Amino acid sequence: MTAIAVAFTFMSVSAQQINTDSLSLISKISANQLKLAKLQNTVEEITRDKQDHATSAQQSADKNKTAADRLSDDPTDKKVARKADNAASDARSEAKKARKASDKLKDLNKNIADLKNKIANDQEKLNAYRNVTSVTNLPLPADSPQHD
Repeated sequence: MTAIAVAFTFMSVSAQQINTDSLSLISKISANQLKLAKLQNTVEEITRDKQDHATSAQQSADKNKTAADRLSDDPTDKKVARKADNAASDARSEAKKARKASDKLKDLNKNIADLKNKIANDQEKLNAYRNVTSVTNLPLPADSPQHD
């Protein structure tokens, strides 16, 4: 009789631990799904920024080439030299912005993939807890010595 009480108490404590763990996982999954949704909502904007910066960088590079060509036609003209120098600076700046925007999109996509993996892993753990819970809550057979 004492063994039955100990076994029942152990199963009850074990079920409570599993329930607490599964609630913790559900909370973690929900929080990660919210983060994922927020990140996915920013993908379009970040992609557009990347394209805008790439276009701007190309335009600056074209202006720099034009200014450099003018400077090569008259290398002693200080006004043309200053414009060529400014165009080169603009091209460098725009290229840097384009690289940063590209890196930002790459990082965003990596973060999205990481969150999806975390959610999938936590979902697997939760499914394992649910399987354990369903096994521990099975009714005892009628012919069992523990059944009254």
